[in-house]
Amino acid sequence: MSIIQDISTKYNLHSWSPQKGLKPTVITKAEGIFFYDEDGNKYYDMSSQLVNSNLGHGNKAIVDAIIAQANTVPFIAPSYAIDVRSEAAKAIVEFAGPGFEGGKVFFTNAGAESNENALKFCKAYTGKWKFLSMYRSYHGSTFGASQLTGEARRFISEPGVPGFYHFDGPYPYRAPKQVHFKDEADITNYYLDRLEETIIRENPDAIAGIFVETVVGSNGILIPPAGYLPGVRALCDKYHILMVCDEVMAGFYRTGTKFAFQQFDVVPDIVSFAKGATCGYVPLGGVIVQKHIAEHFEENKMWNGLTYSAHPMGCAATIAAIGEYERLDIEGNVRDRGAELKARLDVLQAKHKVIGEYRAIGLFSMIELVKDRETKEPFDPALTAKTLGLLKAKGFSTYLNENCISIAPPLIITKDELSDALDILDEVLTEVDTLI
Repeated sequence: MSIIQDISTKYNLHSWSPQKGLKPTVITKAEGIFFYDEDGNKYYDMSSQLVNSNLGHGNKAIVDAIIAQANTVPFIAPSYAIDVRSEAAKAIVEFAGPGFEGGKVFFTNAGAESNENALKFCKAYTGKWKFLSMYRSYHGSTFGASQLTGEARRFISEPGVPGFYHFDGPYPYRAPKQVHFKDEADITNYYLDRLEETIIRENPDAIAGIFVETVVGSNGILIPPAGYLPGVRALCDKYHILMVCDEVMAGFYRTGTKFAFQQFDVVPDIVSFAKGATCGYVPLGGVIVQKHIAEHFEENKMWNGLTYSAHPMGCAATIAAIGEYERLDIEGNVRDRGAELKARLDVLQAKHKVIGEYRAIGLFSMIELVKDRETKEPFDPALTAKTLGLLKAKGFSTYLNENCISIAPPLIITKDELSDALDILDEVLTEVDTLI
């Protein structure tokens, strides 16, 4: 164990892990889509760290913007107006598109805080107190965001505050065995019916908001079928409930458009964001609200506040990042590389019996590993973790959730880089095929 590694395990508590026996890789350099350990090994960053390094490592425009801001006004309380704070807010609202004309943004520090504050906006605007979100979802690890979260990481925060309820979102690959779908419309109708049942059972007059990850992220890259999100919008309008799209992972061109909801013919009342706003260079997130919600606070006090809300260096990084998305034609690159990724995953799925299904939109994808394609029996966690280790040993770095492995590289990835990384995946899956 190196000195850095030893100090890290001695003084740091590392996320989501038992601490005994941890040997975190010591990183000494990061550039483009690659990072390097202390032994000089190079890794393809095939998960963009935590799906936030959208513009890769070492983007000079973002770094220079942070340095310039640090040399002028590194911090000033949120109650003051400064140029980067004003410019970042304007840029973000415009980034959200026509449905948010007249809307406003409240800046936070990260995705979990964005969802915490979205909860408060919903309660303040509607006067109601219940919230619905999907079982297969992750909205953050702070207390309110944990209650929104539907998967196992919420358990440590239970029992929680009252008012949080979950429903089954679209996941046709794992639908109940007795359910058979004729087509995509059938899938949409089935899951909208399940949601409406939950709304009625929980009393729509008490429900303030429905939270959805526009594209479910760590829980499988679950892409909503055609008509589903407009159907959620219609149910929200019918029962006077606010629709909140969590775009913490899916936003900032990850799926191919500025925000993912722009691909699904829907405009939510509220959007939460973070990650791709600064690409991880400094922390910043936020909540965008439509005009009707912003106007509510003209006469009513807004009970939201953070010491580091709209931090100047975060705002500077966001302005620079938005400029880089345009300068580098990230939309075009995601379109092209996303098509290549899907084509290659088609080949890998046909070749490797361990791939039960893959799901991909833009450069946002996961492969679901199974022991048997017919029964869809999932890989057990130990076997999935072993697969992850084999990938990392060959320089392909990513993360897993249950039996799914993420493929979500930086949006600057080139055709050759993507091809080379997927060659590693192909090689490892050939070995994993022999393990079942």
